[in-house]
Amino acid sequence: MVQMSTDGPQRSGERDVLFVSRSIQIPRSEFQFTFVRSSGPGGQNVNKVNTKACLRWDIVGTTNLPDGVRNRFLTKYRRRVTQDGELLLTSQRYRDQSRNVADCLEKLTELIQSVAVAPKIRKKSKPSRASRERRLKAKREQSGKKQARRKPRQDD
Repeated sequence: MVQMSTDGPQRSGERDVLFVSRSIQIPRSEFQFTFVRSSGPGGQNVNKVNTKACLRWDIVGTTNLPDGVRNRFLTKYRRRVTQDGELLLTSQRYRDQSRNVADCLEKLTELIQSVAVAPKIRKKSKPSRASRERRLKAKREQSGKKQARRKPRQDD
């Protein structure tokens, strides 16, 4: 589940923050939730209760996300972001609103954590002299095997 507070006793205001990591903490006031009717099975309940949670978050305008993380997020998940720069997430896995809200926040936490660490930049390297020589030696040996299998020519 989503961790909504730090370790220890809860103080007022701690529950209003989504903790992604030590350096990334997002106030819940930045998220807008709307609720609509879920699809799929559920009997009569599905036709009269709005349990599907839709999360909207202005990821471009937030100041609580480091620039590098925001850029990687927008690059990797650009299909989930609207032209206005809002992230859209939905959840209809459960049959009650509160669990679907928690599921949306959990999904958001996982998405942010997946781009939180910058990937290592690959440094170009050249093959060593010994590795080049080993490769050429193996090619000569393979060539020798193939030549040994051929029929001798008439002029030899």
